[in-house]
Amino acid sequence: MDTNRIVPPGTPSPGLPTDKELVLRVIPMPADVNANGDIFGGWVMAQVDLAGSVLPARFMGGRFATVAVNQFVFKQPVKVGDLLSFYAHVERIGHTSVTVKVEVWAERQRPQYQCVKVTEATLTYVAIDEQGRPRPVPKPAADAPAACG
Repeated sequence: MDTNRIVPPGTPSPGLPTDKELVLRVIPMPADVNANGDIFGGWVMAQVDLAGSVLPARFMGGRFATVAVNQFVFKQPVKVGDLLSFYAHVERIGHTSVTVKVEVWAERQRPQYQCVKVTEATLTYVAIDEQGRPRPVPKPAADAPAACG
């Protein structure tokens, strides 16, 4: 594979997942680094929580909150300028909660193109009513569209 090529707009980047939904893309900036010069893990965790909430937001039918971070693994350091792609899929829909797996991939251009999985996590979100108490999760309709557009 030619690792020095430029990927044209609209073309899937080599190495990125094709079996999960892209829910967020972001480029970390110098303000997000820790004392070692890598991106602060807490910043990555916050982005994963946002990315993980995208799929449940489509069918929760109201308020919901993160109730658990079941697993969180930092596989590689994240660098300033990495193009991070967050992919998610629903692992389980329970009575009041939804469990989502999130994978984070970094596209690096220096010194040559690389695509590496940097983080993976599993989070659980609980549907809540106006008083903050758990409520049933509406089951997604079989014919519901996946997303707008």
